Amino acid sequence: MIRLAITGLLHETNTFSGVEATLDSYLATGWHTGSDMVEHYRSSHAVVGGFLQESSDTAAGSADADVDILPLGVGFVTPCGPISAEAYSTLLERICDDLEDAGPVDAVLLVLHGAAVANGELSADADIAERVRAVVGPDVPIGSVLDMHANVEQRLVDAVDVLLAYQTNPHIDARIVGAECRARVLDIVRTGARPAIVLEPLPLVVTIVQQDTSTEPMAGLLRYAREVESEPGMLDVSILEGFPYADTAQMGMSVLATHPDRDVAADAARRVASAVWDRRAELQGAGRPVSDVVTVIDAHRGEKPLLVLDVGDNVGGGGPGDSTVLLAEVLRRRVAGVGITLFDPLVVAALQGTPVGGRVDIPAGGRSAEQDGEQVQLTGVITGRHVGQYSEPKIAHGGFQFFDGGEMVGIRTDDGVSVVLTSIVVQPISPTQYRVVGIEPEQLRAVIGKGVNGPRAGYSEICEGLVVADTPGVTRNSVIGFSYRNRREPMYPFEPETRYRSNSAV
Repeated sequence: MIRLAITGLLHETNTFSGVEATLDSYLATGWHTGSDMVEHYRSSHAVVGGFLQESSDTAAGSADADVDILPLGVGFVTPCGPISAEAYSTLLERICDDLEDAGPVDAVLLVLHGAAVANGELSADADIAERVRAVVGPDVPIGSVLDMHANVEQRLVDAVDVLLAYQTNPHIDARIVGAECRARVLDIVRTGARPAIVLEPLPLVVTIVQQDTSTEPMAGLLRYAREVESEPGMLDVSILEGFPYADTAQMGMSVLATHPDRDVAADAARRVASAVWDRRAELQGAGRPVSDVVTVIDAHRGEKPLLVLDVGDNVGGGGPGDSTVLLAEVLRRRVAGVGITLFDPLVVAALQGTPVGGRVDIPAGGRSAEQDGEQVQLTGVITGRHVGQYSEPKIAHGGFQFFDGGEMVGIRTDDGVSVVLTSIVVQPISPTQYRVVGIEPEQLRAVIGKGVNGPRAGYSEICEGLVVADTPGVTRNSVIGFSYRNRREPMYPFEPETRYRSNSAV
């Protein structure tokens, strides 16, 4: 039997947020091991679902029924500020200890994001990979799948044998890529052949509103990457959009290419990176002012609700989830039929004694240091309550299936605005979040999603039209105003005259 270990620590870090990813937050809802890991991820569309998938191993041309899965520890929490020093050291030590205690393994599937930062460690993903490599030794294949928002560095590439990435944003291919990574790692175990991975970094940031892979310019760039990937012997060509809210030296776009011949891989990576660079101006974009967005909502008369993206409070990018900038304008202008989520555990606790159907009149939101906007008064009735996990039956962003907003309360104000209050920050990317608190999202005029690309997958069927709101916050679209300390210089668009010279040029 091939002993295949699954382990890792997943985090997308917004270094401009002061909300740490603590040990308690990981252990409360985000640390899964053993049969619990299998149960949590097996039917999901996440990467770990692909790692667990038993299927025909097309890379090796044989079934993988001879694989013995060792589900060790995998950690995930909603994006926020850096991983605390305690959480990082404790969980990384646990990962390494579990690998050692498992005895000799034949391969490792390492769960990483690619934009993780811990307090005291700016290169967390590379550090985790190197620590795992030190445990298993130089001969054991390690494979990993990165989020498309990964900020990739050479240290990480050098520490693994297979490195793939999602190629959709919103991320709906995570399980598919996870299964591919598993197949390639098993192929290395069986054949001993280790193809070359080449990283081609670009001195370039793509703004968050231009990252949708179904629209230009990303759609065209990915079509070109697929053309290059179809060339003889090419195993993978991946474009990484990077994560601009992680202030690290490796922050920015990049290209990965895999081929048995390193020179061929390097040439492919250079060609695709050059194509990305040629469209750098198109990779910058902007949203609409808040007042204009509310005007568009007010005028909407479609059969389905609009999807409104609250860019500055993007929970999937580390936003705190309690910004009231859009909600305040909606309430001020009494625009009915709008739905929004709001993180406010204090209000949820204060409403514990109020029954469903009971009236409320309470200030909410605007509490965290990272938010923008003041508290708003919510006057209306409670529509429903929900405690614990809820499940998304369709493919959501990242492929995740189970979500936990803690105790949640639905409120419909007297002016017809629906608010879902949560006690735990959770990505608002599933319509189920509304339904479990007695709100039918299909009946709304507009759904305000605190995200940019994440809500698009989950709400694609129930919404029509898309409005991008240029709101302030730690995930705002314009990167120019952030105070970077560690990024490379020069970079585009910070320094407009930046030139790209291939990292792997001979």
